Amino acid sequence: MSICLVTGAAGLVGSESVRYFAQKRFTVVGIDNDMRQYFFGEGASTDWNRKRLEEDIPTYKHYTADIREAEAIEPIFQAYGTDIKLIIHTAAQPSHDWAARDPFVDFSVNANGTLILLEMTRRHCPDAVFIFTSTNKVYGDRPNQLPLKEEDLRWEIDPSHPYANGINELMSIDQTKHSLFGASKVAADVVVQEYGRYFDMKTACFRGGCLTGPAHSGTQLHGFLAYLMKCTWSGDPYTIFGYKGKQVRDNLHSLNLIDAFWHFYQQPRVAEVYNIGGGRYSHCSMLEGIRFCEDIAGNKLDWTYTDEHRSGDHIWYISDLSKFENHYPDWRVTYNLEDILKDIYQGLIERG
Repeated sequence: MSICLVTGAAGLVGSESVRYFAQKRFTVVGIDNDMRQYFFGEGASTDWNRKRLEEDIPTYKHYTADIREAEAIEPIFQAYGTDIKLIIHTAAQPSHDWAARDPFVDFSVNANGTLILLEMTRRHCPDAVFIFTSTNKVYGDRPNQLPLKEEDLRWEIDPSHPYANGINELMSIDQTKHSLFGASKVAADVVVQEYGRYFDMKTACFRGGCLTGPAHSGTQLHGFLAYLMKCTWSGDPYTIFGYKGKQVRDNLHSLNLIDAFWHFYQQPRVAEVYNIGGGRYSHCSMLEGIRFCEDIAGNKLDWTYTDEHRSGDHIWYISDLSKFENHYPDWRVTYNLEDILKDIYQGLIERG
């Protein structure tokens, strides 16, 4: 029996991982205690997604456990032992703003929770592949030091610049403003690398851009593209924070991300780091995203603007995917921005 253990199993990336690896004939074990509802309110609850997973996948086993509690996590690892072949760790506190409200909880979830999962892996299934969903926020606001130029609807980088195709893994994560969320994810990112190098474990940090899809419970504090479409569809007001609404993000469909996980699992490496996102294939500014959402939903978005940007936020971030593409040449980004938004819109309609 091959076990795939997924944390944050009812969230966006977690639930897509559950479905994907169940189809690959893994027995999937999920851990999720719906802390997203605690972070962002009832509208962000992922309980609907957990119920759907249990209905759709008869072999799926769910544990309502807290990754910060070793006494709750270790029995799960003990129960399955070396049958665990893959750990996909997606559970996190994901918001800049929320982290500043309660740094203790943020750090305990993102850093301490990751350490507990790594140690349980080392004790009970050291040969398993450990995949961590990190974030581009580990680079802090260093991308804002790039020579950007203002265009009508976006900020853009000079095409002659070395990062014109996107930001690669060599950008420094040091001496830059991260936000407390970014700092806790840096701690987790580095400890995942360290367990790989120190204990020769097959670990990888996937430093995601905007990861999204129809299973995303988007809120104002997290889930830019999903929340943007949700507000456009529902008529709820939306606020743009700073940078004239021209800040740029690359957007990756969760299915393309999980496919990247599959490629890594088949040919794992030790202590790898990958920038992962939509790259130049799938990206937009806030203003451009609004236009796409309005066209797809057939509604006008009720939005306002404030000059105050979020602390540590990026003005322009596009992932350079070349390292992962060189290591796994059969992997490709297959969903462009319009495809992603249509999927999100359809998901909203289905959920009502």
